Amino acid sequence: MAILEVKDLEVYYGVIQAIKGISFEVNQGEIIALIGANGAGKTTTLQTITGLIPSKAGTITYEGQDITKIPGYKLVGMGIAHVPEGRRVFAELSVLQNLKLGAYTRNDKNEMEETLKMIYERFPRLEERKNQMAGTLSGGEQQMLAMGRALMSHPKLIVMDEPSMGLSPLYVNEIFDIIQKINADGVTVLLVEQNAKKALSIANRAYVLETGKIALSGDAKDLMNDDSVKKAYLSE
Repeated sequence: MAILEVKDLEVYYGVIQAIKGISFEVNQGEIIALIGANGAGKTTTLQTITGLIPSKAGTITYEGQDITKIPGYKLVGMGIAHVPEGRRVFAELSVLQNLKLGAYTRNDKNEMEETLKMIYERFPRLEERKNQMAGTLSGGEQQMLAMGRALMSHPKLIVMDEPSMGLSPLYVNEIFDIIQKINADGVTVLLVEQNAKKALSIANRAYVLETGKIALSGDAKDLMNDDSVKKAYLSE
């Protein structure tokens, strides 16, 4: 069953059309990868889904409800979390303060403490550094914090934008392992990732975006063996 459906979505920046009528769906429990070159419209798609950018046409449906015009802060309460490109942690706040901000839509203090415990089990380094300013963490640790902060809202769908960007190979592997574990815990994942090989290796299905249109879609393993995808996105 589809948890998210995007239909005929169009997005403009002024007179420039960034997204040209794309349609796709994300089923409950899947990891879906959205791959494509820089400027293809991947980040714009995610930001439109999570209410950060308005669409010009088309519909976005989440759990059967039209959320096209619902602002981002309300979507968090409905179970959609966004891990933005560049991590966007609050540098002047501690790790713990950042995590607690992720739970701003939740009222049950005991439940929040339980989630925090779970986050620390998932990311032991965040507990070790809970009183440290977020701006002093390494890139990989900041990415873990951004993911932990998103998980504090108890999402059903987590949208991740370039989680491996700028990280060392060691951290890249760790982040992708964590994404799989988050998914195994029952959270559906929509993943935008420049590292197409890594993204396709953990995804169930994938969509290839080219200049605002979906050029290809299918089973992630099939796309990994597709010659045009190999040539464009998987060559070393």
